[in-house]
Amino acid sequence: MSANEKYPVQSITQRLLTRVQPRSCTFEIRDSRLIGFILRVYPSGRMTYVCQYARGKRITIARSQDLTPEEARDRAKVFMGQYRKGEDPAAARKKAENIILQDFITRHYKPWVITHRKSGKETVRRLESCFVGLLSKRIVEISPRLIEKWRTGRLKCGIKPATVNRDITTLKAALSKAVEWGFLQTKSLASVKPTKVDDYAKTRYLDRDEEQRLRAALITREGNLRKERLSANCWRMERRYELLPELSSEGFADHLCPMILLSMNTGIRRCELFNLDWSDVNFENRLFRVGGLTAKNGKTRYIPLNEEAMDVLQRWKHQRQETSGLVFPSRDGKSFNNVKKAWSALLNAANIKDFRWHDIRHHFASRLVMAGVDLNTVRELLGHSDIKMTLRYAHLAPEHKAAAVACLIESS
Repeated sequence: MSANEKYPVQSITQRLLTRVQPRSCTFEIRDSRLIGFILRVYPSGRMTYVCQYARGKRITIARSQDLTPEEARDRAKVFMGQYRKGEDPAAARKKAENIILQDFITRHYKPWVITHRKSGKETVRRLESCFVGLLSKRIVEISPRLIEKWRTGRLKCGIKPATVNRDITTLKAALSKAVEWGFLQTKSLASVKPTKVDDYAKTRYLDRDEEQRLRAALITREGNLRKERLSANCWRMERRYELLPELSSEGFADHLCPMILLSMNTGIRRCELFNLDWSDVNFENRLFRVGGLTAKNGKTRYIPLNEEAMDVLQRWKHQRQETSGLVFPSRDGKSFNNVKKAWSALLNAANIKDFRWHDIRHHFASRLVMAGVDLNTVRELLGHSDIKMTLRYAHLAPEHKAAAVACLIESS
């Protein structure tokens, strides 16, 4: 393009954004695909999308780093449509920017996130509980300085940096939608960086002794539940009450033992386990399916069943005498929400500290890596979309690293 060409016309694309060079003065590029859609280039190299919706009437859409050309072009179409309907987009923008965070979440973001994200309800809960002091602020007022002040307060209260990072990521995602939907011009929190955390320090798995204690505690718990059921039926028989079903020694006393054993042998996530259906289990091919609607990353994966996992599911199915529905239904027939009480009591009985249900996945992954399974296979089994996550969850145990460096002495 020539230097004296004030308003060159080109198709505004991502490729153009990477090739255009700033000049000594501001210039504009008009889109060849949509009349009124403009890319404004400043001497500093900063670029913004502009919509000229009428003669002499313009509105800035967003910065080039906040929206793709396609997204910005769509926003321009919306502004032009508003003007054709008799509404001034600039006035509507000013009104939109005055919306407070609580109203934006309730009226706009909540319906969208609940519909499009499996964790939508938890996202809304996190926003409304973690950012109470910001809910009455206009979204245009939520600045990096304000968030840094909020972060400092949270950290001083003892909230873990990783938790604070997740909270900020949740808010940034909501305000990114505000940009996409035209409530804001820029992603004002783009410069807010996460607090550095040591991910590897958090990875927890069971050593051999702990696993043996956990399994022994499961066996003891099963026996105690059977004794309690027998005692309860003796009491009911004396009073001529209807007896409760007997707990056979061949089956499981309740859901907890098969849930834990299946998790230890497959690495299935808790939410995936709670929503596992008998239609997902294929005994003939010795595997089960985690559907995309249930999986965290939205992608279906298949997990093979080893001998213990096969035995657990076959015994549980024979005991339940069910061929359809949830594999582990709660008392009301719906999926479980949590098993915190039973899980906590089991850990206390096994004298295991600092071990969450999710850590069973860490244990599963670590055992595979220590057995020599390659990381990509572990990634596929865990359902990770990025190998970096597998490195975080499946790092080797210290004793195996020590054995590795010991080889240097043995070979000398």
